[in-house]
Amino acid sequence: MQRQQRLRRSEDFSRLKQLGRNAQNRYLSVSVLPNDLAHNRYGFVTSKRLGKAVTRNRVRRLLREGVRLMIPSIRVGYDVVLVARPSLVEQPFSLVQRQIWELLRQVELV
Repeated sequence: MQRQQRLRRSEDFSRLKQLGRNAQNRYLSVSVLPNDLAHNRYGFVTSKRLGKAVTRNRVRRLLREGVRLMIPSIRVGYDVVLVARPSLVEQPFSLVQRQIWELLRQVELV
């Protein structure tokens, strides 16, 4: 994922949490907010509740890859934050990808 497509600043994450449109399921939570740019920016949250660093990094990689494959079908001009829940940790990539798709559909980005 290119650098311009990443959410990095804590102010952006806070703004999305407060003002964004939310959807959640058993595995993930998503917040979406328009950003007035010609591209989307994505942020991924993996808390220490998920496990040690190796586990958190694996979950982040799965989420990034799932979003990367969907980028052509996602509407542009939004900030998107995906928050992983502990039940996602041992799940296969196909389930992760399906859950991301469902949440993005719920917030009307796909």
